[in-house]
Amino acid sequence: MTSTTPAPPPPPLDDRRHDADAVRDADGAQTAGGMQSPARLQSPTGGQRPASTAAERPFGAHLRLSWWKPLVIIPVLLISMFVAQLALTFVVVVVEVAAFGRDPGDTSLSPLMMAAVNLSLAVMGPLAVLLTAVIGRVPWRSLLAFPRRMSLRRWGVYFGGFTLLVALALAIMAVLDPAAAGLSSFALTGTTVGLLVVAVLSTPLQAAGEELMFRGALMPLIASWIRAAKPALVTGLIGSSILFGLVHMSVDPWLLSYYTVFGLCMAAMAVLSRGLEAPIAFHVTNNLIMMIVGTLFADGGGLEIDRSVGMGGPFMLVFIAVDIAAVALVWLYERRVRP
Repeated sequence: MTSTTPAPPPPPLDDRRHDADAVRDADGAQTAGGMQSPARLQSPTGGQRPASTAAERPFGAHLRLSWWKPLVIIPVLLISMFVAQLALTFVVVVVEVAAFGRDPGDTSLSPLMMAAVNLSLAVMGPLAVLLTAVIGRVPWRSLLAFPRRMSLRRWGVYFGGFTLLVALALAIMAVLDPAAAGLSSFALTGTTVGLLVVAVLSTPLQAAGEELMFRGALMPLIASWIRAAKPALVTGLIGSSILFGLVHMSVDPWLLSYYTVFGLCMAAMAVLSRGLEAPIAFHVTNNLIMMIVGTLFADGGGLEIDRSVGMGGPFMLVFIAVDIAAVALVWLYERRVRP
């Protein structure tokens, strides 16, 4: 007589659910942006380590890092920025003094000097992303947009809208106060053409580099020190904006206030849109238009950028209003397109 061994009964439903949850916790969940956002990740040693990003937190406060990592990354980035700018501008001054007889006391921007300044700032963007990704063990794409992916449509919408906005503000300034807008001494020389070429080629890189550094890296790095999401976001937004204002090295209260508010507005755009398309688009558009106009009305010589006391004034309120209007445009657009 043949005997059979009865099959073991299936595990209770609750146990099976528990097993499935354990598998999901180990593998990680997928966010809408295609990036992994688990509560915990499997470490190479077989244990678990905390995830470096949190999809439930807003962009700008979405990193989860050990306290010491921002303490290393932030000073390295700020020091590197100053060293790169000083080194490149020093080389240019030496070359222009030796080759072209430039006056060492001349503070105007020649085409070569503009290229040095812009490229020294442009390189900081990739460096900020690289350091944060490597030291913080953060997915580099999460520093550009999170939890979604970057959007080509956003690039087009924001570049178009901001170009119209900045051009309109400049036209208003030209009517109200041409001298404050820098529209008083038009000339076209070889220096002018050189500056225009350098501005068009390098200013977008400079503006994008600053956004990658300050809004892509520094804002979430500072915010990662705070556990609660809202206080973390406020801390990161304010802290990165103050740093942005200070690194422009102006002691004029109007200019310092303008640069800080500009940083706040760029940070607000990043938070509202959950990415860097809007702040990069506005920063590029604003700087490029201002550089082109400033070059055309520099009386055919080098471009003067004077940030000393007395160079700012109440007319800066117009530019601050433009920054705030840009934030409002981002809020309206994101409110329409976000599901």
